[in-house]
Amino acid sequence: MSDLLEVDNLRISARNDDDELTPIVKGVSFTVARGEVVALIGESGSGKTTIALSSLGYTKPGLEFTGGEVRLHGEDVISMDSDQLRGLRGQRVAYLAQSAAATFNPALTIGEQVTETCVLHGILTQEEADARAETLYRALELPDPDRLGKRYPHQVSGGQLQRLMAATALCGKPDLLVLDEPTTALDVTTQIEVLKAFKSVIKQEGAAAIYVTHDLSVVAQIADHIVVLYAGEIQEYGTAEQVVETPSHDYTRRLMHAVRPPPAAGQGDETTGEHRREAPALEVKDLLAGYGRIQNGLPAITVLRDVNVAIERGHSVGIIGESGCGKSTLARVMAGLLPAANGQVLLDGEQLEPALQQRKREELQKIQFVFQMADTALNPRQRIDNILGRPLEFYLGLKGDEKRRRIRELLDMVELPQEFAGRYPEELSGGQKQRINLARALAASPEVLLCDEVISALDSIVGANVIELLKRLRKQTGVSFVFISHDLSTVASFADEIVVLYAGRVVEKGTTDQVLSPPYHPYTRLLISSVPELRVGWLEETMQTQEAQAGIDRVVTLKDKGCPFFDRCPLAIEGTCDQETPPVRTLAGNHAIECHRSEAEFAH
Repeated sequence: MSDLLEVDNLRISARNDDDELTPIVKGVSFTVARGEVVALIGESGSGKTTIALSSLGYTKPGLEFTGGEVRLHGEDVISMDSDQLRGLRGQRVAYLAQSAAATFNPALTIGEQVTETCVLHGILTQEEADARAETLYRALELPDPDRLGKRYPHQVSGGQLQRLMAATALCGKPDLLVLDEPTTALDVTTQIEVLKAFKSVIKQEGAAAIYVTHDLSVVAQIADHIVVLYAGEIQEYGTAEQVVETPSHDYTRRLMHAVRPPPAAGQGDETTGEHRREAPALEVKDLLAGYGRIQNGLPAITVLRDVNVAIERGHSVGIIGESGCGKSTLARVMAGLLPAANGQVLLDGEQLEPALQQRKREELQKIQFVFQMADTALNPRQRIDNILGRPLEFYLGLKGDEKRRRIRELLDMVELPQEFAGRYPEELSGGQKQRINLARALAASPEVLLCDEVISALDSIVGANVIELLKRLRKQTGVSFVFISHDLSTVASFADEIVVLYAGRVVEKGTTDQVLSPPYHPYTRLLISSVPELRVGWLEETMQTQEAQAGIDRVVTLKDKGCPFFDRCPLAIEGTCDQETPPVRTLAGNHAIECHRSEAEFAH
């Protein structure tokens, strides 16, 4: 195979306020052959995206090329002028961003956006582009390919939108695709389908790809070669089999160590009963909630139905499920951000008002929310000491030296240096911002922390460190956690109990060991079987299983009658599962599964 792209001794530096250059990428060299996927892996700040963007002849503001060449078909893209670069970008090299939702314009149809680049560059006429787009929809296994182009972005699922981004990039038949963390924010079931589609379409199209990610398990499924980066330098470079199965560098082994094992019983953190009291720290009973105007006791769109969850003091409950199943809605109801249409929210056994505005200040103090995106949760114009000081004043009345002492304690608690108090959020890395996000919630001295996908955007090493920090805080303070995630491996390592949500219903709940050991609800089995393993060839094996063929890449649909998992379930009983609400079967201990099948049937 001839090399399509050659990166030769690439050097990129940042220019500071004193007009001095600081090296960011330090002499990186690798090649990409046609039909091949080369993965760039490493933690945040390793230079992955900066190197990948150089194939478009682009550097982010403040950075500049200081040496080396990036040759596409033998032409150095770094030395191209702006007219040549305009012809290169989108036509010969296409870029896929991390967030499909932010990439698509909600006001234009999917078809208009998928075909725009190739029509604009004059590669194809509009008619040819529409036909090409439809061919790509079929290759990417998207539903209803002949009519899909007429839909708007909000009318398709997250996984479908991610694949439509690939169709947009491939429409102009580029030689090289740059895929920047394209599956990081996806559920495990959706991720499998997207990876499979990307892999097959790159081979079919004879294109090549650079795949930027921090997730080694994903890399093992899609990459032919792997480049391991740290601080802008290559630590290891080889075939996927070599790097995954016999890593030679200590840093690669460290990255692998941070990859959580597949979810299984026995991984959870041990808890003691020292913080336990008579009533749970937080409890929801018979919860019914949704969006839109409430009429006859029901919201226009009902999301949660008959949800019962209790969080004991000092314990953590993992809430898992795919996008659209109601995880974040449940957290919003607990916090009072979304008043429930029916049911109760109890704090220390006392019923809370449904809406945030009607709750007392001490009740607000006891339940704190840690949002998913620290970037949007932290005010960019406030220094860290102001961000942490505000809840200290508002809830605890601290001022002056006492407030400053407590800010220092909070920074210690989340293992950040004292001098960070004078910085702004933009001066911190993603992992550091997430720690400040956590410290701000802890500043109120809460009893319950609602953590909504708090490590989904972090690389594996930083994410593992944040989880260890949460475990330590729980032991020190006795705070309870509601940990919302679609990452079952993370939940398995952190939670004492797991609640599996599907289409707004609790389909299974119990201790972590009970939920992760047979018998499973068919949906729990699908989630567990969809977590990528750190070995080459796992993806192809998994796509052949009964669970994968029946359940992967179907949209979560809210239903008024029957079991909502009916159309994805390999054990579904026609005439029963689609008509009748499944009974709750209580197994050993407090393990409960909502299913029409008997325990013996779903144990296999």
